[in-house]
This record gives sequence, structure tokens and C-alpha cells, in this order.
Amino acid sequence: MFRTPEIQFASASEIKAFQEAQLAVTLEYLAGSSEFYKRMFAENGIRPDRIRKIEDLANIPLTSKDDLQKYNEDFICVSKDEIVDYVTTSGTLGDPVTFALTDGDLDRLAYNEWLSFSTAGCGRSDILQLMTTLDRRFMAGLAYFLGARKMGMGIIRVGNGIPELQWDTIRRARPTCGMVVPSFLLKLVDFASANGIDWHGSSLKKCVCIGEALRNPDTFEFNTLGKRINDAWGELELYSTYASTEMQASFTECSAHRGCHIPVDLIIVELLDQNGNPVAEGEEGEVTVTTLGVEGMPLLRFRTGDICRRYDEPCSCGRHSSRLSSVIGRKSQMVKFKGTTLYPPALFDVLDNVPEITNYIVEVYTNDLGTDEVLVRVGSSDHSDVFEKRIKDMFRSRVRVAPSISFDPVEYIAKLQMPPMSRKTVKFIDRR
Repeated sequence: MFRTPEIQFASASEIKAFQEAQLAVTLEYLAGSSEFYKRMFAENGIRPDRIRKIEDLANIPLTSKDDLQKYNEDFICVSKDEIVDYVTTSGTLGDPVTFALTDGDLDRLAYNEWLSFSTAGCGRSDILQLMTTLDRRFMAGLAYFLGARKMGMGIIRVGNGIPELQWDTIRRARPTCGMVVPSFLLKLVDFASANGIDWHGSSLKKCVCIGEALRNPDTFEFNTLGKRINDAWGELELYSTYASTEMQASFTECSAHRGCHIPVDLIIVELLDQNGNPVAEGEEGEVTVTTLGVEGMPLLRFRTGDICRRYDEPCSCGRHSSRLSSVIGRKSQMVKFKGTTLYPPALFDVLDNVPEITNYIVEVYTNDLGTDEVLVRVGSSDHSDVFEKRIKDMFRSRVRVAPSISFDPVEYIAKLQMPPMSRKTVKFIDRR
């Protein structure tokens, strides 16, 4: 069912018809196998056989992360002896949620990442340096490995961090593609510069980047982080990818770099406003997904909490699948500060534009008036009042308001960024 890569090149009407046929299969499966959705259908008088069009999904209640946390096992649709892998979400927005995958789910995961690598122009002749972890219950690292293996690429499982090991691997195995958190590429450049390594002449030609936005969601031009990497390593082509454990799918840019293509044979995506209504093309909305072809823990109208924009016009690459912008922010991390609505990535983009800043943490807390307050902890060798004023002026010019600034030791901030058990670098702490 889920191995239909040619559907992304079909017309919009053909894609919709295909998805609606697979939606019917998914609803029948949920009605027979998911205790959570059987209960939801009964409590709301929903007859799954009457949900025929994507528009009909509006008649079904949304599923939240709270539901997954409270009723985790009720989402499992298979017997325990059919489960071959357990993973968890990162816990960015609360306690991690466990997901159970069948052998078929791992096949689907491999196909999805094969599709992602294909979209980014990778092929069998490429060698992939995997700069992400495969352990700590991390689905994505396993997915990248399975997808690269399905494509027939050579794979080097280096893991995250350790620039010296990364460069030694590049020298030894001459990989052509990297899978990496993009800010780490700047650390690779710094290490290469300090140790006489010619990064411009390395074998790496492209990187598929996870976890951090590289492009502005409206213009698709590089944001500050993307521009810094491109200025330092312009020969390296950067591809964005967006994914989550709950979706069991990833969306990746093609060479046009005009948003991440939705894998339409694997997932139905709605973008909804705060009232649960669809937003117009190009407007901000919460990414809400219905998975197709998942056996272990399929989800129906699951609210991811991620805010994106959707673009439906055909892409110059020939695909007619809709595309998503980079993540503008997390719905639960929205900050109301001095009359302005902010998402953390907008603050990160300002801080990434200050080369004197070594590292940083953005903290949000509730002040004595009961409103949001923003504190930016900055790690830098410059602690002067002049530098603090410069940072605040940059915030005012970019986001119209200036947070409080605290200069802290680089080592202290580094510990805040990587707490015990964390799989991702933390840049935002919500203390509200």
C-alpha cells in the first residue's frame, strides 16, 4: 500500500483520490483494532464507513499528545508478539510517549527514508555519514539507517558530536552525504579551521539536516543559521527535513528548496487554526496528521503542535505533492511578550546572527504580573554593556521587543543545553 512513489508526480485530484481510498482502509483498521479509536467512534456516534472524503475528517475529534500519554496502550493495534521495536518521543513537550512498531512498520519506515533521500537527490552511489544517534530509543536514527540501506548507499554510523572523529571518517571513507543537525556543521568548520583541514575540498557534497530550520518559512531564503553555514561552506548543498516520531514519516526538500514535500502515500496532512478549522494555503496552521499504512500505532487527526505553512502549487521538480515550510514554532511554546506573539525560532534566528555568542538558552517564565517574561542566557567572552545593548537592539529591529539578557559561563549553558537523558540540544526552557 505504502510503496507508491509515483503518486507524488500525479495530479492533485489523483493524489486526493488515492489518499481517500487509503483513508477508508485506515478507518476500517482502526475501527477493528484500536481500543482508543473504537471508544472515540462509539462516544461520538461516528460511523467510519461514512468518512469517505478528506473533508469528512472534520467530523472526527482531534487526537492530542495528552491522549497518547493517558491511554498509550489503547493505541496499540497488534498483539505484543507482533511488536519488534519500541521507541519514544523526545519529550520536548512533556513526558516521552512510547511507540510500538511491527516488522511492517519498519519496512514502511525504510521506504519513507528511501523516499526522503530520493527527494534530496541521493542515489546508490552515495556514501552517507550518519551524524545522529541510533540508540536512546531514537526512531529517526534507525529510520535514516534503514532508508539508506534500502537505497543501497554506503553507511558510516559515526553518531553525533566528536568533530575529530567526524573528520577522520570523512578522510578515511570519503562520504558524499551527511545526515546531521545543521548547527553542528559550524562546529565541523571551526575544528577544520583550527586543525588545517580543507573542508572546502572534502568529499561531502550535500547534507540532509534535521532539528533546526535553515530557511525562512515565507521566502524560502536562508535564515541566519542557513546563511552562516552557506557562507562558511558554500560547496555543501543543504536539504531540510521535517519529521516526528508520532507521524512515523518525514518530509524532505527537493533541489528546488521550496519547502518539504509531503509523502502523500504515507500520510494525510491538515493545517488547522486554533479552532480546528483549515487554514488557507500559505497561512500558519498546526500540522495535524493521519497516518496511512501504520500497523502498530496508527494515528487519526493527531495534533503535532508544530506550526507551519502549506504550499500546494506544483513544484519545479515535477512533484504535485504539497509542501510544508520549516517549523515556525511549537503551539505550546508560543510566547506573548509585551504585546507581541513570538515563537522561539524567531529568537534563535536573532541570536544565531551574533558571531560573538558561543551558545545560548532562551527561558520563558511568568512574572509577578502573571504575564510572560523572556530571559536569554548568553555564553560569550564579551560581557560589556555595549554588547548587551547591541543584542537588545537586534531583537528590537527583528522582532520589535527586547528580552532580558544574562551573561553566563559557556560551560554552564552547555550543561543546560544537554540535560541527562536528552537526545537533542535544548535551546528553549519553558518555566511557565
